[in-house]
Amino acid sequence: MGTVTKKDLIDRIASETGHRRADVKGIVQAFLDDVIKELSEGNRLEFRDFGVFETRERAARVAQNPRTLERVPVPARNTVKFKVGRLMKMAVETADEQSMDGTRSRGGAEV
Repeated sequence: MGTVTKKDLIDRIASETGHRRADVKGIVQAFLDDVIKELSEGNRLEFRDFGVFETRERAARVAQNPRTLERVPVPARNTVKFKVGRLMKMAVETADEQSMDGTRSRGGAEV
C-alpha cells in the first residue's frame, strides 16, 4: 500500500484532462480550502456516492498518561467525522477481496 500525495493527484488529473498543472493545482486547492471553511463553520458536506463530512463534538474526558499513569483531563473538542459513500465502499471492498486472492486490479467502481 502506497501513499498518494496532493501533488500526485494534481499531476494525474492534469495528465488525464489535458489541463495545465497550475490550473488543476488552483482548482484542487480551492476545493480543499472550501471544504475546510465549510467544516469550520459547522456545515455538513455531502458528496453523493463518495461520502459525507461532518463535525462532531467529542465529550470531555479523563485520560491517563501511559508512562507516568497520571490522570489528565482532556477538554471537549470538535472533530471531523467521515462516513463512506456507496461507490467508495464498493471500490474498497472489491480491492480488499482482490488483495486477499493475490490479484490486483487498477479498476474498480468509478468514484
